[in-house]
This record gives sequence, structure tokens and C-alpha cells, in this order.
Amino acid sequence: MIKGKTVAITGASSGIGEATARLLAHQGAAVALGARRTERLATIAEEITQAGGRALACEVDVTRGEDMQRFVRRAVEEFGALDVLISNAGISRIGPMSDLDVEGWDAMIDVNLRGVLNGIAAALPLFRTQGHGHVVTTVSTSGLKIVPTQAVYAGTKNAVRTTLEALRQESTDGTLRTTTISPGFVQTELVDNVADDATREEAQRRMAEMGIPAEAVARAIAFAIDTPEDVEIGDLTIRPTRQN
Repeated sequence: MIKGKTVAITGASSGIGEATARLLAHQGAAVALGARRTERLATIAEEITQAGGRALACEVDVTRGEDMQRFVRRAVEEFGALDVLISNAGISRIGPMSDLDVEGWDAMIDVNLRGVLNGIAAALPLFRTQGHGHVVTTVSTSGLKIVPTQAVYAGTKNAVRTTLEALRQESTDGTLRTTTISPGFVQTELVDNVADDATREEAQRRMAEMGIPAEAVARAIAFAIDTPEDVEIGDLTIRPTRQN
């Protein structure tokens, strides 16, 4: 059941994170929204509140462990508990390895992998203490079908997939659930900051051509959260029907 749960979501200022926050709030969850774009976050939280939901906006840089610790504390202080952490913040700096975009590689490792680890470090002690919790992460079909220009991006997503599977196996006492969501092409801003013009334009073209709405992924996340506490949806893949 989603109604009455408290859910913290990173990367909540747009795309999948925003869509998930709006859907879960509509279904009765209290949502803590975390991202770096505070003005956008505040607008989303206000709109959710005006629609009768409960929402909190919090400036969060997932690469900073102290930010994630503060985010979890704020959610608990505001809503009295934290039931689900959705680690959704991510960046894509795709391009051929020969570009040697070391700065981009580092950024993806910091946000896509270290950001998830920081979230786990912040939420896991609370989940253990209260005897229940759910960690949901957004990974990617890029980690399922390896293609050129996405080597490091896919690597970070597969590292998260591996981490969550190990965490699942360490948590079979029933106190923790883990879920990875693997979206394909989704209509978001993910590829808008790709440095290489040709790579960015091709990714944007394919996203516009076949991308599914972020709300479709939000529904998949809600489905995983809404299952009974003794049921764990370990991994969900959601992609356009026309995607290879």
C-alpha cells in the first residue's frame, strides 16, 4: 500500500523523479523531493501541496554524503518516518571512449554510483532500526544491452545493479526490500548535456522518436512499492515497444 508511506526521491526536479513524486503523492504518500535545482523543486512541492498532497523540497547533491544524511533526517522530521528511498538522480555523458572524457567519466561515477551509495549509507541504518524499508534505484537498459558511446554510463548502472542485488541477498530477514528499475528511452532531459554534438543530437532524435513518457516509469515504480511487504520486485525493465 502506498497511502500513508513516506518516500524520499532524488533527482526529483524533472523527468522520472518529478513524475514519480506527483504520482505517489496523488496516491497518498508523503514525498520528500531532493535535487540541486531548488527553485524547480519548490514549485513542484507547492503544486503537490495545493492539490492536497504532502511534499517537502530539500536541496540535495547526491555526491555529498552529508547532503543525503540531511535529506533523510528532514524527511523523518517532517513526516515522522521514511519508508522508501528512490535513488533516481543520474547523469549521462555518453560518447566514444576515444574522446577520453575523464571529467565526464568521473561525474557519472560520482552521481550515478556514489550517489546511490550515499543514499544507502543514509537510509539503511534507519531502515534496520525501524524494521522495514525499501530502496529503489533507477538504472537503465543501457546496462542490459551494451552499445558504443555508453561504456562508462552503462558501467555505472551495472555497478548499481550489482550493489542492489548484493544488498538484497544480505537482507533476506524481511526488513529490507530492493528494486532496480531499468528504463529504456524515456522523454526526459537526461541526454541534453551530452558534450559531443553529434552524439547528443542522435540521442535526442531517438528519444523524441520513440521515448515513452516519464509517467510510464513512475507507474512501474509505484507498482513495485505497492506490493505487499512480503513481496519484493527485484528488477523491472520498461522500454518502448519499438526499442531494440
